Amino acid sequence: MIKNKRSLVTSLSFFIALIFIKPSTATVYEIESENKRLIGEPIIHTVVKGDYFQQLAEQYDVGFLALLAANPEHDPFLLKVDTEVVIPNQMLLPFISRKGIVINLPELRLYYYSPEENKVHVFPVGIGRQGLSTPLTSTVIGEKRKDPDWRPTKEMQKRHFAEHGEYLPDVVPAGPNNPFGKYALRLGTSEYLIHGSNKRFGIGMRASSGCIRMYDDDIKWLFDNVPVNTKVRVVNQPVKMSFENGDKQLIEIHQQLSDLETTKGNVILTKAMQRFVGTNREYWQQLLPVIEKPHGLVVELAK
Repeated sequence: MIKNKRSLVTSLSFFIALIFIKPSTATVYEIESENKRLIGEPIIHTVVKGDYFQQLAEQYDVGFLALLAANPEHDPFLLKVDTEVVIPNQMLLPFISRKGIVINLPELRLYYYSPEENKVHVFPVGIGRQGLSTPLTSTVIGEKRKDPDWRPTKEMQKRHFAEHGEYLPDVVPAGPNNPFGKYALRLGTSEYLIHGSNKRFGIGMRASSGCIRMYDDDIKWLFDNVPVNTKVRVVNQPVKMSFENGDKQLIEIHQQLSDLETTKGNVILTKAMQRFVGTNREYWQQLLPVIEKPHGLVVELAK
């Protein structure tokens, strides 16, 4: 009986903590020059009693899967006190022009480049699950909507009926049951949106039907600061590379999304990557474990 009471207290504490977690808003990085792509600094978090991965992901405004990949030795729900967790807050900018919004699907991150400052705002995002991938595209923010209605598509209705034996309502108005949350930004004139969510989980994961999910505070910031007609590029770059200061060779490898149309075979070993790493055997030996199990952290190739 005492054991059951303790378990109940632990469970209640878990859910109370979850309710009161408040994610920080965008992580902002200075861009030193057009020639540099490395931003941020690695953060080491020392675990205290009650810490778990979802709470840390929201606290540091990073994705759940990014946290998991960077710390494969940890149990995400039973972290040991005084152990260290790597917070993946250092990264290389995607290889694309630094304008507007860039969403790199394999790393589950959204970058917004300030038009009047040398700064980039970085957010974790949830994207389409396997079989319902978020499409690669070049478009603009076509519309912004506060308190949007949610109208499930015919395909969603069919899937929900097949899985649950009942249809979804035709329209879900703004409120706690609305999957879009409080704000939505439409990609062009398509059915795909960047939006909030009525669920705490799924940010930084492949969990949506193709739309791009964000934490409530993050989507509010984007809604308030990004105008209609802002350029948006959704890209697939599982490998990012950079020569920093003309000498440092840096590489960042993420798990590839095998169901994207542009992904054929092993995208990790591209010709660009082979040219970048070269023929140095020590470099390849250093990278082999990362290629086999990508952790999404910046690696400096060193002899």
